[in-house]
Amino acid sequence: MAAEGGGKENELKTQFTTREGTYKLLTLSEYSRPNRVPYNAQGCHPVRVSFINVSGEKDGSGDRICFNVGRELYFYPYKGVRKAADLTKPVDKRVYKGTLPTCHDFNQLTCTSDSVSLLVGFSAGQVQLIDPIKKETSKLFNEERLIDKSRVTCIKWVPGTENMFLVSHASGQMYMYNEEHPCGTTAPHYQLLKQGEGFSVWTCKSKSTRNPIFRWVVGDGALNEFSFSPDNKHIACVSQDGFLRVIDFDQMELKGMMKSYFGGLLCICWSPDGKLVAVGGEDDLVTVWSFAEKRVVARGHGHKSWVSVVAFDPFTTMVVEGEAGDFSGSDDEGDDTQTTTSRNNPGSNPGSNPGSMRERANSSHSRASICNADTSNVTTYRFGSVGQDTQLCIWDLTEDVLYPQQPLTRARTHTNLTNSLPLPSGSATMPRCNSLPHNAVHSTGSAPNAKEKSLTDGSIASGITSKFATLTLGDRRDKHEKHEHKRNYSLSSKSSDKLNSISKGHNAHSKMLEDYARLGTPCCPKLDEVPLLEPLVCKKIAQERLTALVFREDCIVTGCQEGFVCTWARPGKVVGVCNGLSQTSSTHSTGGTVV
Repeated sequence: MAAEGGGKENELKTQFTTREGTYKLLTLSEYSRPNRVPYNAQGCHPVRVSFINVSGEKDGSGDRICFNVGRELYFYPYKGVRKAADLTKPVDKRVYKGTLPTCHDFNQLTCTSDSVSLLVGFSAGQVQLIDPIKKETSKLFNEERLIDKSRVTCIKWVPGTENMFLVSHASGQMYMYNEEHPCGTTAPHYQLLKQGEGFSVWTCKSKSTRNPIFRWVVGDGALNEFSFSPDNKHIACVSQDGFLRVIDFDQMELKGMMKSYFGGLLCICWSPDGKLVAVGGEDDLVTVWSFAEKRVVARGHGHKSWVSVVAFDPFTTMVVEGEAGDFSGSDDEGDDTQTTTSRNNPGSNPGSNPGSMRERANSSHSRASICNADTSNVTTYRFGSVGQDTQLCIWDLTEDVLYPQQPLTRARTHTNLTNSLPLPSGSATMPRCNSLPHNAVHSTGSAPNAKEKSLTDGSIASGITSKFATLTLGDRRDKHEKHEHKRNYSLSSKSSDKLNSISKGHNAHSKMLEDYARLGTPCCPKLDEVPLLEPLVCKKIAQERLTALVFREDCIVTGCQEGFVCTWARPGKVVGVCNGLSQTSSTHSTGGTVV
């Protein structure tokens, strides 16, 4: 995490300011490998972070953190803003041979102070169920790789169930497992259960019950991530084909879809009220899609490379009583808005009554849904994103953008809060506005080593010419960058392509998808047809690409490819003394810079 070079572009930021105050990096609360040696990130799978509270106490005493670094998996007590991290005493540490952990997820329903169920997905396709407290390995799924041989891209417990979980792969397929069932000794055979636009669902044909229970085939290329809606009724998937698909999980029906401006979509997150879906990917943009209106409502431009993670902040929801108020975010202005804070645990998934799919899968339990903010008020959605450009971006999305017919709040000026990107000469001027729609087309930063070229397209910008290094529709990548893409695992492998060509039964919809993907449609609007947001905060916080972002009640947690997991205390949450050591956030211990 040390800063390299003397230029400002290489300086790592240790604090940033928003409307509610200053977020500070807690250098003593940094989690990493015990020796704190940066991991060689070349060719490595992303570092992921998972949290669990084993005691149910709100004081944080039962918080545990799990993260993977290369071939290693760590499980620590998480001290957060309360105490310094003690890296010499991991609860559990595992080193794998022949395969690498790629993702993991805790079962929030079954955890106790003595036992916790943790699912771990691997680069060779296997799935392991472990108990890091008891230091036991319960079961191994897809051990012989008979179900799928490709990398596990995302893994989650099905909300409201104790033994059901979903696993997505780089093959573009997703499987539902029951931890109580075996996987069998032969490759499974499937029969088609239901088919929709761009996806199909298959059941496993077997005389005896075995895993997988269902096989989903979604999109073309890798299925990069999926996420359940807050009410647990829908599942949203993003794929390498650039499509977001929202599907009714129990009825297996497509409810909406969206296409990226360019390239694959890599990450996804639902808003706490379930009204919006934010996605990010290879177009360097953060796109916000309205589930109710089935349309793109805004795009965020701030990253200079691919967006790795996008996440909503459920603990920062701005509500203005009555008329639209002043959302200005200058350092000198006071907090004249009323802030409502959601007290729901972001790690938990509030649920609804299990539907037909869960009943077929022999599941139970449900959870209360997240309470929405009063829709009669003007609400600001707060969300964040991190990317391969090593930058953290914080965004505010207000209802004057979502519903432009309503009275607009006055423009926001973030002269001292936002690192605005320089515009190429001759391009339209970007107003310093975080939440107002406009019709200008702006310059977008390019991915490393990308060949910058000009794009003139009257259908996109009505004659306006701007430079879009990563948004051009022609040949954009040189040979080196293609290797970078493969290293970052954003393109499906040859074996995955072969699996796709054999197993996918929805290729008949390719023409329909091409129609959806055309610019100027509700599925993929032109750049000047939706508001283009500027980040509230855009800071370089790491030397290697960022791969993790978690919003917690008292802090923000980020992770980078070198294996450093950092804690950023929210305003007013900094503890003065940590285990006898000053928990200062003014400078990083290895030479960070304050801004």
